[in-house]
Amino acid sequence: MQKTYNRTNFHKHTFCIYKEVSTTEINGLKLGYTSKSGSSYYFTENGLYRVSNHWGRAANCRWRLLPLQDGSLSKTKIGYADWTDFYPNNEHENLFYIEVDFDSKEVSFQHKANPKYNGKAQLRNASETARVIRQINEVITTENWAKYLKFDSINELREEVIKLLITTNQTFLEIKRKIGVLYGTT
Repeated sequence: MQKTYNRTNFHKHTFCIYKEVSTTEINGLKLGYTSKSGSSYYFTENGLYRVSNHWGRAANCRWRLLPLQDGSLSKTKIGYADWTDFYPNNEHENLFYIEVDFDSKEVSFQHKANPKYNGKAQLRNASETARVIRQINEVITTENWAKYLKFDSINELREEVIKLLITTNQTFLEIKRKIGVLYGTT
């Protein structure tokens, strides 16, 4: 059974992806709470608005912000999340999976309770997820890892390696060896 979150427990060991909104969204709302770090919270029946200049890790939580498309340079951002967007978080359980947008070359992690999780991506704990994300970023941004492999298209090779990193527990080295056997080495 999924835990229900509200204004009394959303800040206790949770994962959430807030969506950035404009300042007009909180006009007329009553400030509900201001944290020691300066973040402000406005509560509604369906969720909350968070006004903050820091996102990512917040105490024992992992809160990300999906930015608006306007590219605002302001450090302070306003994010909104429904109560149903909060999921349990801890450092030890395999709660996270990795997503990659190959067009934009963006790597992110999601929670297994996310309704979009299809069960194909490997679930990992927080530190393993961070390690694999670093490896995926290396594959996306460099070619040095592939210098001894024979291949026709670096982009096709990248996609194949990244898909294996996402869907298996094989190490990066094991995957490179497997690719070397399949494609050959120079």
